[in-house]
Amino acid sequence: MRMRQSLAEFEEAFREEAAQSIARRERLRKRSAQRSRARRVERQRKLGKLRFAFLALSIILTAVIVAIVMFETLAMLVG
Repeated sequence: MRMRQSLAEFEEAFREEAAQSIARRERLRKRSAQRSRARRVERQRKLGKLRFAFLALSIILTAVIVAIVMFETLAMLVG
């Protein structure tokens, strides 16, 4: 009788530990997925800022080049 009771207790403890282990693994997996998602969002945000800066710089550079060429052409035609 005592042997069966201790075996039953051992099995119950094993089941509880296995359930806790499964729950822990699931929590870790979810946390890892959240961190991965956050890193991806941050990377996209930084890349978006870089692209915007490049676009703004290229527009400004184009406007400056066009203005210089326009004034040089005007100076050649006038004088």
